Amino acid sequence: MSVVWTLAGAYVVYAIMMVWLHPRFIYPFLQEDQPIAGFSRVSLPGGDGTPISLQVAAGEGPVLLYFMGNAGALWAFEPGLRQHLQAGRHVVALEYRGGGGRPGTPSESLLKADALKALDYARSFGKPVVVQGFSMGSGLAMHVAAHHDIDAMILEAPYSRMCRIMADRSFLPACRLPFVQTWDSLALAKDVSAPVLILHGAEDAIIQPKYSEALDRALPNARRSVIPGATHADLAAFPTVIEAIERWISAPGTP
Repeated sequence: MSVVWTLAGAYVVYAIMMVWLHPRFIYPFLQEDQPIAGFSRVSLPGGDGTPISLQVAAGEGPVLLYFMGNAGALWAFEPGLRQHLQAGRHVVALEYRGGGGRPGTPSESLLKADALKALDYARSFGKPVVVQGFSMGSGLAMHVAAHHDIDAMILEAPYSRMCRIMADRSFLPACRLPFVQTWDSLALAKDVSAPVLILHGAEDAIIQPKYSEALDRALPNARRSVIPGATHADLAAFPTVIEAIERWISAPGTP
């Protein structure tokens, strides 16, 4: 019996440590600040006193509001941004607090509040707004689409619930533990009316395709494509992905 209690105690200690440490795994942000050709930085006041930083490239086309993955520095996602710049779109990309040399400490609630401010800025131009979220950024895209009308959305390597991924990897009931940042996109799906394109790499080992299946089923206007041969790192560079994004922005809701 003492062995059982010892193992149970060790598991509880492990759970407490993981709850304390889990933000470090969600936000392993790069700290280097590198310029992105064609973009300029815009600062907005944040609700908590921390400024909200955007990278903006003016264009004649629709506004593309971009939320990156958890590398946390926009220069790491320049190839995907370049696609929209070359297409002449008006790109607004949120820089995450605590990453890429930006001040502040990231959390789910603060990043989602920043994302809503970024959407307000994007809508101020009076153009159609397409929201694109990659990986962790898909949760921000879902958040803004659930709270405001947008014209279309693109989710690359999204998840239904980030806490489910954490649970599978940690052997802990992460979605039920207190103080865990759950990033529950599935709970937002019922409030999203915009047409949604989901793109997922078949060989993605970081966020496996199975983690976006429930989200696809829950979104009323979603189309999901699993891209053969694509991984998490190279999804945005696949020609089929680039072509699918161009078609979707030109005519949302069509294959």
